[in-house]
Amino acid sequence: MAVPVFSDIDKNSAYLRARFHPCSDLTAYRWHYGPGLRLKAMTFYLDTLVLDKRTNYFKQMLQDLVQHEIGDGSEVTLEMIVKRFGNHIGSEESGLVIDSLEEAEQFILSGCLIIFIDGWDHAISFHPGRFETRQVSEPVTEPVVQGPRESTVENLKKNIGMIRARIQNSSVKFNFLQTGGESRTAIAFGYMEGIVEQQVLDAFVSRIGLLPDGDVLETSYIEDVLEERTWTPFPQFRYTERTDVAASALLNGKIIVLVEGTGSVLIGPTTFFELLQSSEDFYQRTLMSNFIRVLRFAALMIALGLPSLYIAISTFHPEVIPTVLLLAVVDAREGIPFPAFVEAVLMVFIFEILREAGIRLPRPVGSAVSIVGALVVGEASINAGIVSPSMVVVIALTGIASFALPQYNLAVSLRLLQLPLMILAAMLGIFGLMIGFSLMWIHLIGLKSLGVPYMKPLAPWTVGELQNTVYRKPLKALMKSDKARGRRQGNS
Repeated sequence: MAVPVFSDIDKNSAYLRARFHPCSDLTAYRWHYGPGLRLKAMTFYLDTLVLDKRTNYFKQMLQDLVQHEIGDGSEVTLEMIVKRFGNHIGSEESGLVIDSLEEAEQFILSGCLIIFIDGWDHAISFHPGRFETRQVSEPVTEPVVQGPRESTVENLKKNIGMIRARIQNSSVKFNFLQTGGESRTAIAFGYMEGIVEQQVLDAFVSRIGLLPDGDVLETSYIEDVLEERTWTPFPQFRYTERTDVAASALLNGKIIVLVEGTGSVLIGPTTFFELLQSSEDFYQRTLMSNFIRVLRFAALMIALGLPSLYIAISTFHPEVIPTVLLLAVVDAREGIPFPAFVEAVLMVFIFEILREAGIRLPRPVGSAVSIVGALVVGEASINAGIVSPSMVVVIALTGIASFALPQYNLAVSLRLLQLPLMILAAMLGIFGLMIGFSLMWIHLIGLKSLGVPYMKPLAPWTVGELQNTVYRKPLKALMKSDKARGRRQGNS
């Protein structure tokens, strides 16, 4: 049962001090107002959350009560305050009236300033502004050569404001949720009315309703609830920290999810081919954009299948290698005590350790350690006769190809799939690779993201959607199709 605000400010003070004990950042001070300064009031806030604790909020409140400058508040009485705020006609700047101490506690935790008036069984909550957060800067995980350089931050409302500034349309809808648990994190999801498919929105709303009453500290917590298949290596949603990508997703009928305290924006539904796209594809000329997309598809196949293909050919099918190249490979492998499979597993394991070390180390030394480490370990392994130079080249190309993929979660998926493919290649050669890729294709066809087929537009085959998936049409043609779609929606 909710504890009501007492008319005695000492009781209210005792309750809040007990709830926040022994917090050192809870600030409480008494002040007086009215005729002869005989009327008492008390203010509570957390000085780690209130942006400017020296602001005279009482003066702001008094100036809202009367229309002229009143100095120290000697003309204001308790009846005036009760009449003004008790009838809930105070302006937004004046504050919000609350009637329970649980509400007062929650507002204090959200960065508000609470005022108790002696003799009144309500309280007034002001929101002076949040503490300082990271300023808008360039995206770290999605750098571009040409295009906007505005990144999201850890402030939910600021992120939504930057997205709304890019799409100034009332059709953009944002709904807010608040999780249970101890953190009570604010969550927002947005979509563009008239663009998003209704069945996709219904599926999203039904699944977001299954969010457990636990602590949500990052956007990835929500991804686990929304995805249809948890035990799959392929991501069914994509992330971005770019406001232009989030705005483009809304314009293309996607749903975005933002969480207070994190700059990652979750986008769904997502198809496999969208994970291979970058925002820079639309900032480059058409020929260059399509060329880069072809490079990404090639990088995808190299990162996924090059080690297993090398194992299959060198172990079972050496006849497909040109004679000169075969002699060079055989000469390089002379004296190597391990088969190609063991070589590949060893080098992949070392490469993954170096990659994780480069990520976890401080930025000034991380890149240097990963580069120098790869050179030293590779050269030492060759000189020690543990691995062949050709295997080092294969693993290096595989790692570089994985870096060319724009979505990090897709690159991680390919790293997980390398080992099963290498095992099949070591057991059955090219036939094993065919089995592995066939099983992978069957799995991809069965995947869905919020009810949308994961391999769309290839499965099911949709010719009209190939223009912005596998290849990119000129922007003039894309804009014409967008206008035609808008006219169709306007007439419907």
